[in-house]
Amino acid sequence: MSLSKAWLQQLPINQVEKVKSVSGGDINESYKLETPTTQYFMKVQPNRGKAFFAHEVEGLHLLGQVANVPQVVASGEVGNDGFLLLNWIDTGQGSQFELGKMVAKVHQQHAEKFGLDHDFMAGKLPKDNTWQTDWITFYLDQRLNPLVKLATKKSRWNDWRQSQFQSMSDQFKKYYSTHQVVPSLLHGDLWSGNYLFTADGEPMLIDPDVFYGDRELDIAMTTLFGGFSQEFYQGYNSVYPLTIGVDKRLGWYQLNYLLAHLNLFGETYGPMVDQILRAY
Repeated sequence: MSLSKAWLQQLPINQVEKVKSVSGGDINESYKLETPTTQYFMKVQPNRGKAFFAHEVEGLHLLGQVANVPQVVASGEVGNDGFLLLNWIDTGQGSQFELGKMVAKVHQQHAEKFGLDHDFMAGKLPKDNTWQTDWITFYLDQRLNPLVKLATKKSRWNDWRQSQFQSMSDQFKKYYSTHQVVPSLLHGDLWSGNYLFTADGEPMLIDPDVFYGDRELDIAMTTLFGGFSQEFYQGYNSVYPLTIGVDKRLGWYQLNYLLAHLNLFGETYGPMVDQILRAY
């Protein structure tokens, strides 16, 4: 979309002098705004209204209690376009060990149940965050099963995948019927594109999709697409050591993100899904 002068004048900041389109993922249109005194990062959702960014604002608030996150300047809508205005961050290099420590501190924030106080239905993959006392129920019924149903609808599922998935689900149920999970605050989309280091080397988490769940779900995401070194896990374990056997459980949680990618981007991710399912 093109940001007109009239559009920009409706933002809660004064004298926008420069507007530059910047990369911000495949979900939002993103811009760098400059005023005489300040620089801002702005995401826009054309024709989606202000509700789209409410979930991200709450996520930044929750993470920001223990982690370094961008500052929310304002959110709202101009016409029918939703926007989120954040402070501009100049990036640099930093320590993966310190990043791991920060993620561990996020995971030490606990709740009594799994879920969140609201669903996130505005995204390409709606999230049912209804509170649950049982992790098996939450993860299978509110995460994996809806993704399988959507893949089936898109003709990206087959009988073999369903059979293997059922076997995996049975093993998941059996394991967690005798192993307790403490609900941890999760980033929810912890891949390498959702952290950065500031110009002074401080780690920062961005673009959260928060809820309370098994912390190993976040860890599983870090293992899928690279960008996290051994120093990250060393830093994490120095604060909140992972439970023995985590490597054997990661496949259950990697599947969540791979199913999401299968639905969003197609059969390109089918072989990775099958590799996980083949283990069960």
